Amino acid sequence: MARVIHVFRQPDRFIAGTVGQPGDRTFYLQAVESARTVSVTIEKQQVAVLAERIGSLLEEVHRRFGAEVPDGVPDTEVDAEPLQVPVEEEFRVGTMGLGWDAETRAVVIELLAATEGEVDESVVLDDTEDGPDAVRVFLTPTEARAFAERADRVVNAGRRPCPLCGEPLDPAGHVCPRQNGYRRGDDD
Repeated sequence: MARVIHVFRQPDRFIAGTVGQPGDRTFYLQAVESARTVSVTIEKQQVAVLAERIGSLLEEVHRRFGAEVPDGVPDTEVDAEPLQVPVEEEFRVGTMGLGWDAETRAVVIELLAATEGEVDESVVLDDTEDGPDAVRVFLTPTEARAFAERADRVVNAGRRPCPLCGEPLDPAGHVCPRQNGYRRGDDD
């Protein structure tokens, strides 16, 4: 079967979002351009890493190429709307690629479908016929910064962390390893 690459050169939206309650959320990245919407499932940690790496890439692009890169974006520039519904998973993300297209002065994000074996690095950010399905999104530096800021907010919107161990607090209770399993009751 031929590889499918969904390319979004000027997306109307590219966002991280979730479906479900904290502690039981499914994370998605969603690209929208005109009447076309593609949603891919992604792990929470992958979203956090992608947001962090976009920040690092933007700093490097500014340093090496002198490109205009915003330090941050106003809250009004960060897309706060929910995922577009229905959310239909195209695939689960396995490998991610990140780059700078000097010609279009855009951050390029590529999300490749998870596969059984290892992905040959030559298929990342390439139009080869072989390899897993992919979503490729081109973002201006401002759009990339806004995506990263929203992604950070989505990742951090889950359960509050335990002040002692940093693990997420579960409404049903939390056995903290820093307290050797001792659980404080309401009457303590």
